[in-house]
Amino acid sequence: MKPTFWDQATRALGERDHILRRLIATFPDIHLVRRGDAFTTLARAIVGQQISVKAAQTIWGRLVKATGGAGDPVRLDPVRVGRTQRRTLRRVGLSERKGEYVRDLARHFVSGKLDPLTWPALDDEALIVALTDVKGIGRWTAEMFLIFHELRADVLPVDDIGLQKAIGVHYLDGTRPTVEAMRQLGSGWKPYRSVATWYLWRSLDPLPVEY
Repeated sequence: MKPTFWDQATRALGERDHILRRLIATFPDIHLVRRGDAFTTLARAIVGQQISVKAAQTIWGRLVKATGGAGDPVRLDPVRVGRTQRRTLRRVGLSERKGEYVRDLARHFVSGKLDPLTWPALDDEALIVALTDVKGIGRWTAEMFLIFHELRADVLPVDDIGLQKAIGVHYLDGTRPTVEAMRQLGSGWKPYRSVATWYLWRSLDPLPVEY
């Protein structure tokens, strides 16, 4: 389902920025899509860190089977994941460190330290702080989660290499931007910086991501 703010965002960005107006016109029928529940999405993000897509998919499939995940989209139960023994997590292919990250994520959900029902009351920065309390979740992962899962409209992930490259290509004649330059450019996209980021990503990779 299309985010409620999407059409208003594309109109506003198109009026302000001629480059985004062109990109929006290039990709007229695609938009952000959320798939899956919060715990499963974050667990999958941890599994996929710093390994190839193929390896991540293999390990993920084993983890789902080992922890009783089910459904379409797949849902993992944080209680069952939290009770999964370390040797089982190693057997499915997770490193010792990633196994602890996944278990720590499960503990946060089971204890209520991370409760999706409370998130609508949190602003973006407060939610990022809550997410990065989990071992293995850094700011970039949290920002991706806010954009792709929480569908937050105004996130600007300045550490994202793809966004850096796209801004360089479209606005700076191929020069990689500084963080300050990205923030200054992004100030003109408020309150829809996530949407601007998404279209700049599409300019590098036309296939939309489902997080």
